[in-house]
Formats: sequence, C-alpha cells, structure tokens
Amino acid sequence: MEQLVVRLGANPDESIHWIVWSSQQNEIIASGELPDATQLATLADRAGRRPICALVPTSDILLKWVELPAKAGRKALAAIPFMLEEEISGDISQQFFALGPKDGNKQAVAVVNKEKLQSWLDTIAAAGLACDQLIPDVLALPLADKDAWSILELGQQLLVRKDDWAGLQGERDWLIQAINHLARQYAKEHEQALLVNDYSGADLANVENLDVTVMPLELPMKVLAQGAESTKFNLLQGEYKVNKKAGGEWKKWRLAAVLAVIALFISLIDKSLEQSQLNEQLSSLKAQVSSEYKRAFPNAGTYRDLRSTMERQMKALEQGGTGASILVMLSQLRPAFEESKVKPQTMRFDSNRGELRIQAVASNFGALDKFKRQAEAQGFTVEQGSINQKDNQVVGTLTIRS
Repeated sequence: MEQLVVRLGANPDESIHWIVWSSQQNEIIASGELPDATQLATLADRAGRRPICALVPTSDILLKWVELPAKAGRKALAAIPFMLEEEISGDISQQFFALGPKDGNKQAVAVVNKEKLQSWLDTIAAAGLACDQLIPDVLALPLADKDAWSILELGQQLLVRKDDWAGLQGERDWLIQAINHLARQYAKEHEQALLVNDYSGADLANVENLDVTVMPLELPMKVLAQGAESTKFNLLQGEYKVNKKAGGEWKKWRLAAVLAVIALFISLIDKSLEQSQLNEQLSSLKAQVSSEYKRAFPNAGTYRDLRSTMERQMKALEQGGTGASILVMLSQLRPAFEESKVKPQTMRFDSNRGELRIQAVASNFGALDKFKRQAEAQGFTVEQGSINQKDNQVVGTLTIRS
C-alpha cells in the first residue's frame, strides 16, 4: 500500500515534513519539507488517491492511562473526562477525549483541545486534502524494549517515545535538558543508565546517564511512516470520525448502464414503431445507437446483430476480474491515456486474472500519477512497479486489474 504521511506543526507557520511511502515495495516514492502550512496544497498531486496520515505534535496532546472499574461499560467510559478534570487546564467541555488501547482495567486516553484539533483539520482541508488518520507523532516511533526509550531527531525537534502510551516532543535544545534531568532521576532510582535507541544520529554526547544504541540510520520520515502504518490508534473518533464516501466503483458500471438503456431503447422502438410508416426515423435512431456503440467500443470491430453484440460486451463487463475483455478495459482506460498523455509501449493481458500489465512512457512522474488516479476513478486497481527516467522521459511499469 502507498500512503502520504505529513507531519504538521503546532502552528501554521512551522515547517511540514512529508513522505510518500510504499510499504509493499518498501521504498520511498518521494519526500520533502514544506516551509509552512500555506504550501500544503502543493502535495495534492502527490496525494492522488492515496490515503493520507497526519502526524501532529504530541506536545499539544495529553496521553494518559485511566483506571476503570471491573467490567466497565459505556457509562464508565463517558465519565473519563471527569476523572481527568484535575489534570486538565481549562474547561473539559472544550477538550476532545479519544480512546486508545485497553490493558486490563486500564484505558488509554488522548486528550486534545477541540480548537487545536479543528485547526489541524482545517489546515488539511484548506489544502484540498482529506485525512484518514491523525496520530500523535511519538506514537509513530518504534516501540523499544521495556525500560528503553526511542529517540528521533526531526528538523529542529526531538521526538521521544517512552513506552506504548507516553512520550515527549519539543524543540531540541529544550528537550535535551528535559532528557538530561529525567535520565539523572532514572539513574538514581534504578542505579543504572537509561537505555535509549537512537534512530537518527541525534547528538546526545553531552547527556549523562544514557546508554545509547545507534539504530540503522534512515530518513526520519521513513521511520515515522513505517510506525504510522502499524499504529491502529486514530484521533479521528466520535464527532471527528471520518465517513468514508462511496468510491468510484459505480463508474465501472456506467458504460454497462448506458448500453442497457440503449438496448431497452431499441426494444421499445421495435415494439412501438410501425416499420412501414416510420422507416426513416427508425434508421436515424439506429444510426445514433450504432454511433454510441462505436464510441463506447472503438476497437470492437464490425458486427451484424447490434443487440447481441452489446449483450456480449455487457457480459464481458460483468465478468469482472476472471474473464475481463482487453477491449473493454482499453475502452474504459482510453480517457486516462488521453488526459495523462501516457503512451503504452508493451502490453500483456491475463484474461483469467483480469489483469493488464503495461510498460508506459510519460513526460514526467506526475503524468503517471495522473493516469493512475484516473484509472482508479474508473474502478480499476492500479499498482506502480519500477519507474525510471530516460532521455527526459519517464518509463514505468503499471499493473491494472479490473
């Protein structure tokens, strides 16, 4: 699966790190950093139809465990805001409480100001994007072994994951001082240094009481993207829950519906018109039907019986992935080829799997993305394989399934 992961700032003027990550290929498709939130709209083409995950600063979120009565029901969960009232500054009615994992009688809770949460969503919406998952950034860090922390440096900030539901995030200089203080306390209590897994080569030389293990160094956003993919928690719950809109699957059957209407129209004509009296009008209508058929299936060739021919084409459409017609697939993909200017070089069609594999040439990466989005809008599943740049052109492998 491919997804766009963005890490938002606490304020709109803070930089935004982003990455397009393919877990299936285990590779970075693209990544970068935007100067502020006003530039987020430039990622619209990168996003395409990929799911979007947004990481938000944990410094704006309170992560807590709440002890619940045994066999607690909905009423006990509804009382959680009042259990945390003394630990929250401000009116609890202005806070949003998202439920995390449960461990026995303990319930994980994330608390965030509703205005802050809405500001993140507004920033994403203003860029023309739609977010599927919102995660506190430290929860996307790898979870270390017990009594060990994970640390990642991202720009001028440090992210620290202490356990499965706790962490620190903030400006590097400030957080180094906090880590120094906490490590000193840990050493006094446990008579040993605090174990730390460093995922970005952070400079921790001046911090005492740390036992640092340098992990394989990766792009910080890659580490976070991999962690986000395995994170089930989502701040978008309750009133903020994402309502999945019905996709473009209906478009796959739009052509079949048009053909069904045409076939019905012919049948009505045959039953209602007197051939001897309205021969000219009938010929004109059948010519229009023939024109529509040729427009829908430009590569279908000649035919004798239009009705039976259309029924065969509709049957091919209904067979889906196990008996798909390459002519039908190419007919439906024609707008995607024309709009994106992508040109197929080679084609291989597997009718049993309903799979069309092509090697295509495009002017740039954006053209391949555009073709992928438009093909998926027609109800197809498109997987991008290897992509190479050659002679100012982009050559890529695409696998298209009906």
